[in-house]
Amino acid sequence: MKLDRSPGFGVYIHWPFCAAKCPYCDFNSHVRHQPVDQERFARAFARELATMRERSGPREVTSIFIGGGTPSLMKPETVGAVLEAVARNWTVPAGIEVTLEANPSSVEAERFRGYRAAGVNRVSLGVQALNDHDLKFLGRLHNVADALHAIGLARDIFPRLSFDLIYARPGQTPDAWAAELEEAIGYAADHLSLYQLTIEEGTPFHALHAARKFVIPDDEQAAQLYAITQQITAARGLPAYEISNHARPGAESRHNLTYWRYGEYVGVGPGAHGRFVEKGRRVVTMAERVPEAWLELVETRGHGVADGEVLTRSEEADEFLLMGLRLVEGIDLSRYEQYAGRPLSSQRLSILQEEGLVEPVGNSRLRVTPSGMIVLDAVVADLAR
Repeated sequence: MKLDRSPGFGVYIHWPFCAAKCPYCDFNSHVRHQPVDQERFARAFARELATMRERSGPREVTSIFIGGGTPSLMKPETVGAVLEAVARNWTVPAGIEVTLEANPSSVEAERFRGYRAAGVNRVSLGVQALNDHDLKFLGRLHNVADALHAIGLARDIFPRLSFDLIYARPGQTPDAWAAELEEAIGYAADHLSLYQLTIEEGTPFHALHAARKFVIPDDEQAAQLYAITQQITAARGLPAYEISNHARPGAESRHNLTYWRYGEYVGVGPGAHGRFVEKGRRVVTMAERVPEAWLELVETRGHGVADGEVLTRSEEADEFLLMGLRLVEGIDLSRYEQYAGRPLSSQRLSILQEEGLVEPVGNSRLRVTPSGMIVLDAVVADLAR
């Protein structure tokens, strides 16, 4: 039986540089106090893309995502050169989703217009909060006025706009979060990414939190904030389609859906990951994280991949569960069987259904209930056993 590895083939470009490192961030981002040689990096992206084309074979790209780091520190010419390199290697149909992440502190109208001219048609803004006190706590370089200016520009220049907010911040009450969320929806975004503040190891926040320099809402308070998030976004026409992502129908992130629906994607740039089918097997690629080391590897051998593996069917099945159950639409059970070589345990499914954590969708799909989403990791771990 031929495996269904749809949907989609995405291209992810990682720009690793930031003006400052946020204290909660554990992404692969780096601050450099000397100007970055963008032309050299653009050439390296093009070279690594060509290598990935050799590995993936001819494909039709369904989405492109330029993430970071802070891609809005890139010159429009750099973005244009990278997008041209993607189009040289694969088929890129007109009008596909091309997203660029931007920080409100690195936004100017001419640069936004340059990105639009280069082919970007969707911007994701890292707003994170709509009050200045919390923006300062989160280490952001912008204030609320900057954020609103960036949102206004993005709405005028790009067909599609998303922005991020972080909730469950220290001292945040349900009423305060509800008001902030209502305000955010009022700025006419068609997509919102709403993340609970988590304390990641190796970040400045981890040490500060351990030293009790600040306290975040406990699990019960966080669950209440999550419930408010679901209620308000649904009532205002941006229901959740994934555990942290909300959109007006049709405005879901095509690129992120490729991840969650367990499609394929190549990752290019320092620290980028990829997952695509090569010679009939799904491979994982992981690039060197340090930008300068990645650059030297690409210039020497044509790619910066530092590690990788070929996934077993069992590993594919586990990843398919882990990603797909994040979605409100759930998973196709027959596709899980194709990966795993067996159906999900009917005994475990019955127990989870009785506990109100999962539910069938018709005869062919399974999804996690709103109650299950709060304990999603435990549900996935139980099913994957």
